[in-house]
Parts: sequence; C-alpha cells; structure tokens
Amino acid sequence: MSMERHDTVEHDILVIGAGGAGLRAAIEAAERGLSVGIVCKSLLGKAHTIMAEGGIAAAMGNVDPDDSWETHFKDTMKSGKFINNWRMAEIFAKEAPDRVYELEEWGGLFDRTPDGRIMQRPFGAHTYRRLCHVGDRTGLELIRTLQDKVLHTGAEVYMETTITRLLKDGERVVGALGYVRETGRFVHFKAPAVIMATGGWGRIYKVTSNSWEGTGDGVILAYEAGAELVDMEMVQFHPTGMVWPPGVRGILVTEGVRGEGGILKNSRGERYMERYDPEKMELSSRDVVARANYTEVEQGRGSEHGGVYLDITHLGPEKIKKKLPTMYEQFLKLADVDITREPMEVYPTIHYTMGGVRVEAETGATTVPGLFAAGEVAGGLHGANRLGGNSLSDLLVFGRRAGIGASEYVKANGYSLEVDEDQIRQEKERVLRPFENPEGGESPYAIQSELQEIMQEHASIMRTEESLREGLEKVRALKERAPGVRIEGSRMYNPGWHTALDIHFMLQVSEIILMSALERREQRGAQWRLDHEGLDEELGKVNFVARKGSDGEVEITTREIEPMPEHLSRLFEED
Repeated sequence: MSMERHDTVEHDILVIGAGGAGLRAAIEAAERGLSVGIVCKSLLGKAHTIMAEGGIAAAMGNVDPDDSWETHFKDTMKSGKFINNWRMAEIFAKEAPDRVYELEEWGGLFDRTPDGRIMQRPFGAHTYRRLCHVGDRTGLELIRTLQDKVLHTGAEVYMETTITRLLKDGERVVGALGYVRETGRFVHFKAPAVIMATGGWGRIYKVTSNSWEGTGDGVILAYEAGAELVDMEMVQFHPTGMVWPPGVRGILVTEGVRGEGGILKNSRGERYMERYDPEKMELSSRDVVARANYTEVEQGRGSEHGGVYLDITHLGPEKIKKKLPTMYEQFLKLADVDITREPMEVYPTIHYTMGGVRVEAETGATTVPGLFAAGEVAGGLHGANRLGGNSLSDLLVFGRRAGIGASEYVKANGYSLEVDEDQIRQEKERVLRPFENPEGGESPYAIQSELQEIMQEHASIMRTEESLREGLEKVRALKERAPGVRIEGSRMYNPGWHTALDIHFMLQVSEIILMSALERREQRGAQWRLDHEGLDEELGKVNFVARKGSDGEVEITTREIEPMPEHLSRLFEED
C-alpha cells in the first residue's frame, strides 16, 4: 500500500477523551499557557460522565458537620478492600471539596440547603451525607460547566475522531494517529505529552449502562504503548439498571433513588437487604447490593421481568419529581411506568471499571514517558469496588492533577516530535485491512455480539475458575477470527468499519480481565469467586499488573502494595 496522505496538527498537550477528566485536564493545561488539543470519539458534551447522576462525593460537612477528609478516605479504602492506592485515596479525599467549590465558581449549579449551602445526600457505604447534587442530573451539570469553561480557554476540539495508535520516539509517547469518523481521513496529532481520559469499557458486556463509545480504546492504546495496567479483574456491576422493556435493559437507575430513601423488595414483598447488610440496608456498598439483587433473582424471588423491585412511591409525587426528575421521565417515557405510583424493576448492569492504567498519584504519569491518564481509564483509586459519587470527584481531582503533571513535563523537556514513518504506515495498513480482506469475511457485528455474550456469561458478578477459563478460550478464539473481518463500502459514514476497529480493543481488554480474574482467587469487592471462600490475606497485599510482553502476549504479574504511613494507618485503629 502506498503511503497515503494525512493531515497533521501539533499541540503541546493532546487530551484523548472529553468527559469530566479530559475536560478538567485540558482546562488546567490551557490555563498554564500551553496549546491543548482535545480529541473525542463522539460529540463534545456527550460523555459517559453524564451517567453519574447521583452526585459528587466530597467531605464538605454542609449537612453533617462531623464529616472530614479522614472519614472519606477511610470509606474509600474500606470499600476498595484495601488494595487501593492509598496515596491516591488521600489526595482524593483532601482535594475533592476544593474541586466542587471550583466547579461552583465556574457556574455549576447545585441543590441548596435552606441556608444556601450546597446540599449533600446520603449514598451507599458513605458514613455521612456527602454527595453534592443537582437532582439526579449531576454528571450532566458537571459536563455542561466544564465544557463551557474549556471553550473559553482556547483549547481546540476535534470531535468525532477516533485514535487508533499512540506514536513513540524511542520509549517516549510523542503523539497519536487517528481518523475522522465522517470522512475516514487520517490525522497525525503531534504532541510531547498525551493525557488519556477515554473512560471505561462497559460495552464488552451485553448488559451495560455504557454508551457505544466505551470500548476500551484508551486502556489498550496505553497498554500497546508499553504502559502497565492494574486491577483489571475489578469490574463494577451497578446494582440497579432498567430491566424492561428489553430495548432499554441496562440503562442506569441512579443510586440517588436509594439515597433518597428507595427500598428494595423481592416478588414476595420482602425488604431483603436485611439479609445481606442489616446495618446499611439499601445503602450498603455497590458490590454487596449487586450480589443481593442477583441472588434474589437466582433463587426465584425476582420480579415479573427478571429483576427486583425498587420502590420510592412513599416519598410522594412532588418530592420524587423534584429530587429525581430524570428517573421519573426515564421510566415514564421508556417503560411506561409512573414511579410515583409503582415500583421500578431493576437488575445489576455493568457500569464502571475500577482497574485501568497504572499512574503516579501526584501527577497522573503512567509507566511510559510522555503518557498520562486520569478518570475511569486510570486504575488505583477505587481498588476492588468504587463508592457511588466517588467517580465525579475522581474526574475533577485527578483530571486537574494530570493536567498539571503533563504541563510540567512539557515545560521541562524539549524532545523531538518526529516519529519513524513506518509506525504510521503500519498502522494505516492495519486500520484499512477490513476493506481489503477477501469477500465473505466475517461481520464485525457478529464478533462484537459473541464477545458481549461471552463476557456476560463468564466474567459476571459470580465467577469460577472453570467458567473464567472457558471464557478465556472463547475470547482467544475470537481474537484469531477478528483480523479476517470484511467491510463493504467506503470510509465515509461507515459504522461497520468503526466496529471492526472497536473489536480490536474490546477483545484485548476482555482477555486481560479474564486472565487477571483467574489469578485473584478470592472474594474481594467486585471479584467474587464462588470457588474460593472469603478474603485471602496474602492477595490483599498485592495488585495484579498486566503488561504487554516482549513476545506480544499479555503478562500478569503481582506488585506489592506499599504499607500505609502511620498518619493514615492510625485512622483505622479508631474503628
């Protein structure tokens, strides 16, 4: 294939992803005087961040004055079953309130207490009422505010553009190759620093709250560039997704419903959470509530359409419409259910990934020079399970940190942005191969659908070694078939082509999840092995790390967790 022409643009920092973390990183870098380019796979403003509806967790003490960063830190570590990066958790808990106030200064709107302070609601496994919210549209408000702010910084946005490979000069990342989804034209983005903020990979599962963009592009782009990944076995099933009708199965039902007093019941009318966590009930951690909902259905106590009932009717129509307007409209329009009069049917749905690219707590730097990561694509903060509401404050705290880290890296270094043209040529050949494969090749949609079924069956809430190994064999078989997919038509407006490229990332991240899950032989947070009882003390001392080996295959190793310093460890002695 002859070397096809491509467009070239250059920035000091390239941010891949325009959700909360990407926008916050871009704002920080741009305000430090650097040229920033933001690439987003979809349209600006359409990010999975908007699905975080219930609130932003920050220990501000507006409603419960006894709350503190120390308590937020302890809640986060306990929820993560202590395999979290404790330094990230410390920074996070300390800085979250400032990031919320900053968002307010930039025009973010919040519900208010009677005396005018930002209102805070309870959420699962948070000791105090801690979630700052705007009804049940908090993620949307965060994106709206950051989007407005970033457009005034001078950062340039490249919408509907997909990155397929990070480009390197030696060991350093110095840009990326992508293509415009509308035209198929390639773009070479030159930048001495790249911030990965692409979110998660929920679309590898059949039932998910994630939008179509969540195919694991960012985590695998980083992995293929040499970055280490951590805690990849940890995938969060949100306890409550929609169940009926089938076309909306998996769409998120915010934890804010339970935060406002929603009650879970089975088909017998029993409020069953007292069997699973009699102290916290519906406000237990997400992993506990998800397993409870799953168990009730598996044991024959499910709802008409295979879920459980979430009842909020006791609040009354006025309060429901005020506190949960999105949920009211969502069920009325999509399921013909009036939640002021009847309960919702819900069931666990893939919502979030705790694992991701391993980063330095202070700077967001990965193990590859020039590459930074923040938000859901980065691992470490949440450990084995994420607390509801911690995601939005994570985006703000570590989006800012990555923006600072990348800016300081760029200002301190003056490396060449030139790359070996063979990198670009080889990547173009790979990306265009589906058009050139022999006729009769497989459909990318068929492989995508098979993968989603495999992950739903073999890497679900409850796992066993036998099932994980069977799933891994199936995924590897799909990896063998995937290079042979055939695409018809041109590169303009071709969703089949986009899907063919997505499955490259989806298959690789699925293999890594299954391999990591096989190694963690215990019941810890979201990793619930039915063939192993309880927590393993030794496994609680390590993270599982995935990296690309010299032979191109996945390597899984362990990394010892550094002991907490005394000023943090003593916080748990008080319990």
